[in-house]
Amino acid sequence: MTPAIFGISGLALTADERAFFRDCDPAGYILFARNCENRQQLRALTDDLRNIYGRDQLFICIDQEGGRVARMKQPEWLAFPPGERFDQLYDVAPASAIEAARANAEALGLDLAEVGITVDCLPLLDVRQQGAHDVIGDRALGSEPLRVAALGRAVLDGLARAGVAGIVKHVPGHGRSGADSHKQLPIVTASEAELESDIAPFRALADSPAAMTAHIVYTAWDAAHPATQSPFVIEQIIRQRIGFSGLLLSDDLDMEALSGSVPERAARAIAAGCDLALNCWAKMDDMIGIAAALPSLGVQGAERLARALASTSIRADMARQADLLARRNALLALARAAA
Repeated sequence: MTPAIFGISGLALTADERAFFRDCDPAGYILFARNCENRQQLRALTDDLRNIYGRDQLFICIDQEGGRVARMKQPEWLAFPPGERFDQLYDVAPASAIEAARANAEALGLDLAEVGITVDCLPLLDVRQQGAHDVIGDRALGSEPLRVAALGRAVLDGLARAGVAGIVKHVPGHGRSGADSHKQLPIVTASEAELESDIAPFRALADSPAAMTAHIVYTAWDAAHPATQSPFVIEQIIRQRIGFSGLLLSDDLDMEALSGSVPERAARAIAAGCDLALNCWAKMDDMIGIAAALPSLGVQGAERLARALASTSIRADMARQADLLARRNALLALARAAA
């Protein structure tokens, strides 16, 4: 098995994609808006991916956060609120905010499970910092680490109730970045003491099934490498200090924060300690290069992958969704009433 997550170019697999995936056996796949037209089409696509190797529990992920990051779009699918809405409710009623976040995540997860998606790239555990770039912004669950952790736990629980595994991101923290890592490499110069607040939510949720790294240089830890490609950050900070023992995947390797060819970026991420390399854009030359550059998924990585998928399901009970949404809406209304 190739330790990579690959994208797909369109609404259905091409003959070349099917042959390549059968040959290289990637650990999983990631979907984007270009892959999502309607429920029937999307379920057919995910079933087709599962049928390549006959795996029901296959890592098929998507960035379906709510707010401005949503690949499955209206009118075919529901719109969900950004993380900031639950942070605002927490100011008024913490327990209600946690319950609203859990109900919202379960309702969102049901949309995913119905179409055969097993993993959501959610929740963000990035602690929002004043003056930082708005690439995180209203996607964040707050600016106080314990609040972020509490709401993040609720999101993971809600997704799990729908049969979907969550990925906490962007470890060890994207909240104080002054740049968008999609476009350039952010350099965070905060001290090691200051960074304790960034890693606190990840430490609190160290038992999460999966995590995604940040393409950010943290000078207090490794001034020469972004976290995704830093053996020190991955082993000493993520694995040891945070205590995360689950499946670790890189953020998208096509992002301009990273240098070198895409296969070179993937090889550096895996060599640094990531379990899986994430490549989103379905460029066949890049995918072939990645498959050639990477070793096979090791025993430890395979075990982590299996654990992350162990409780996933593609049998969604959609009858629950209306009640979940009604509960969420009633709770979110408390924040508006208090405003």
